Amino acid sequence: MNPLAVSHCSIVTALGDGQAATVAALRESRTGLAPRGFETAALDTWLGVVEGLDGGDDGNAGARSHATGFKGPLAAFDCRNNRLAARALHSDGFADAVQQAAQRVGPARVGVFLGTSTSGILQTEIAYRHRDPATGALPPTLDYAGTHNTYSVARYVRAALGLQGPAQVVSTACSSGAKVFATAARMIALGVVDAAVLGGVDSLCMTTLYGFKSLELLSTDICRPWDADRNGLSIGEGAAFALLERQPPDPSAVCGWLLGAGESSDGHHMSSPHPEGAGAAAAMRGALAQAGLQAADVDYLNLHGTGTPGNDAAEDLAVCAVFGTALPCSSTKGHTGHTLGAAGAVEAVISLLVLRHGVMPSGLSLQHPDPTLHAAVLQGSARVAERPLRVVASNAFGFGGSNACLLFGADR
Repeated sequence: MNPLAVSHCSIVTALGDGQAATVAALRESRTGLAPRGFETAALDTWLGVVEGLDGGDDGNAGARSHATGFKGPLAAFDCRNNRLAARALHSDGFADAVQQAAQRVGPARVGVFLGTSTSGILQTEIAYRHRDPATGALPPTLDYAGTHNTYSVARYVRAALGLQGPAQVVSTACSSGAKVFATAARMIALGVVDAAVLGGVDSLCMTTLYGFKSLELLSTDICRPWDADRNGLSIGEGAAFALLERQPPDPSAVCGWLLGAGESSDGHHMSSPHPEGAGAAAAMRGALAQAGLQAADVDYLNLHGTGTPGNDAAEDLAVCAVFGTALPCSSTKGHTGHTLGAAGAVEAVISLLVLRHGVMPSGLSLQHPDPTLHAAVLQGSARVAERPLRVVASNAFGFGGSNACLLFGADR
């Protein structure tokens, strides 16, 4: 593929709002995870919660919309997921950058391609608590299309930014936020758009928390990717956006360049990865082939690294098969938690920050490396700071065998 400029990006996670907060946490090896509950869920686990999103979910939708900035035609979109999206849109000057791009190419030539898994399902969960006691009817204040529906986040972002180009939501579990980079690149290559707002947004809800609890995948401790004692994942929420452009106004000022995107779907199992990492390896090889690069050209890999025994073991086999055992890599889920449908986008932006600042983060909470895993995962004092990097990779793998790998470069 022809390299495409990531001319601007933004990120909001439990680490804080914006690029600066994220880079500081990576440099300080600091986590945003904490042992806590969320909403009405009281689970023995660690969560990555973005503070200040509640807006008073008490049924007073009108007052809440006014207080959170969801006014007029945007009021119908008011929910935790879209409030999280709004935070990321207004972080790092991202909305302003999109407006400038729309002025250059026209609002109809800017697409919106986002990933999510549960979107605003929390809004419906809350609505069920306020059903009519006689009929069971949901309250009339619930706007399913504007909040719960998977497409609602793309509708909201498109409306909030005043864009008129095509919009699409990808929901392939935890690969969603990475796959939209490939979707947007294809749309630009086809000439459908000249620029694209892409990323991922996923917020906490009861369905997510109790769903993973029922699958016995939640860790009772902070998640420990690649650790011999790892026993599950830590759930987080987050939003990240990137502006992808065919012709950036200043090529020297971009966040990085999308060099290649590999995708695969091995369909091995509904919730377990292929035990030998076949689909994951295919995605990584696909990204390298699309970029015209060799494995040795990559300087750092952001692992999918969930901290579950099976996922880490399968990814380790895939990484070693493609890149060998010397490539520096780490999972940043110990910082943010697993942000599910947003994870691919969150970690793509983190990878762009790693590329720009040359800081390869260590794997937090990795205390006893699993001797059966052989990838060169950074830990503790092995963290390398301020090292010039030219190419970084980011993995994102989802339920059902949906896999994606992205390659970003400091230049074309």
